[in-house]
Amino acid sequence: MSTAAPLAPDPGFYGPDSVTWRVHADPSMALAGLRALLLQAVHPLAMAGVAQHSDFRDDPWGRLLRTAAYVGVTTYGTRAEAERAGARVRGIHERLAGLEPESGTTYRVADPELLRWVHCVEVESFLTTAVRCGLRVSRADRDRYYAEQTGGSALVGLDPAQVPGSVAEMAAYFARMRPQLRVTAEARRTAMFVLWPPMPTLVVLGTPARAAWISLAGAAFAMMPRWARRLYRLPGLPTTDAAATAAGLAFRSGLLVVPERLRHGPELKNAKARFGLP
Repeated sequence: MSTAAPLAPDPGFYGPDSVTWRVHADPSMALAGLRALLLQAVHPLAMAGVAQHSDFRDDPWGRLLRTAAYVGVTTYGTRAEAERAGARVRGIHERLAGLEPESGTTYRVADPELLRWVHCVEVESFLTTAVRCGLRVSRADRDRYYAEQTGGSALVGLDPAQVPGSVAEMAAYFARMRPQLRVTAEARRTAMFVLWPPMPTLVVLGTPARAAWISLAGAAFAMMPRWARRLYRLPGLPTTDAAATAAGLAFRSGLLVVPERLRHGPELKNAKARFGLP
């Protein structure tokens, strides 16, 4: 009597051999998330969507944790788990629309142009920040990362064929977008909120949290492309590429000494257990 072979673990959209798993497990992701938020805001319609339909000012830490959980599930979860997370996001986006106040332009959050901008900002930030912070990723693997991410873009409702799938395609996309980008008053308020978030008085006076956060957020700002930093026109922030790289290297090196069991989130831990990885 034949015995059926055991089913292989579900790799989800990527799997343990993917560049995506390696990049998204890197400690630099915390810095990359802030960079992505600041860079996303230079698109006026994307910024209006966040300002008008997000609770990030009332619950900034919750917003960051929910975003991190979504990235974790779609990166390391099973295919069914990732698709459920994507369906929830698509359902929310479909209901949201508004008016950008400075230009009077209407928008829909589910507009593929806006979804593509958010997707590209996120994945470009994840990869660029990891490399700047010291993760070794070959040129071929950088192309492979973007190619992998085109598949994941379908989770938010994008056509993968319309999403940049290589380093060159991503650079060309940002070059095409630059004429549409500017910093609105809302984007400037958001940047100041990110750089100087509210903290309890006891935390500010009794801990180094304020100074540590300013250092982290300032490094994220400096990690943006030079053209984006110039759009903000915010004096007193680190704006040189050398300063950004040095800060990123120091940040990542400091976190690498923390044991993986403390650095890695539940989604990655569950995925490793699913594959029997240490």
